[in-house]
Amino acid sequence: MAEHPHAALVRRGFEAFSGGDMDTLRELMAKDATQHVPGDHPLSGDFKGQDAIIGMYRRLAEETNGTLRAELIGVCVDGRGHAVGINRLTAERNGKRLDDTGCLVFRIVGDKVTDLDQCVADIEEHNRFWS
Repeated sequence: MAEHPHAALVRRGFEAFSGGDMDTLRELMAKDATQHVPGDHPLSGDFKGQDAIIGMYRRLAEETNGTLRAELIGVCVDGRGHAVGINRLTAERNGKRLDDTGCLVFRIVGDKVTDLDQCVADIEEHNRFWS
């Protein structure tokens, strides 16, 4: 059975993120896409547009000296424009270590991601880590 196109798109996005391939990430996103990052820390909030999202990704890499990893565990789709990428996020920053499970909820229109909603298992841990 072939993989659903939305699942393939999510997998391609995680591979691009892991490889630092920002050009591919731009190709996968609508120009006005928005990513919502939960929490109450300097890297939380809404990032609107490709430039803002890519800028936030670059800042994540800088803040963690390149240690940030998002390991894709699995992808679920509904066949109606929603996909969920379940992942394990690890990073090191300022003597602190983050190791948490979460997911990205993708809204896909056509073949482009229009919204990314990040969910995490331990929001307080993320607040401590990124603050």
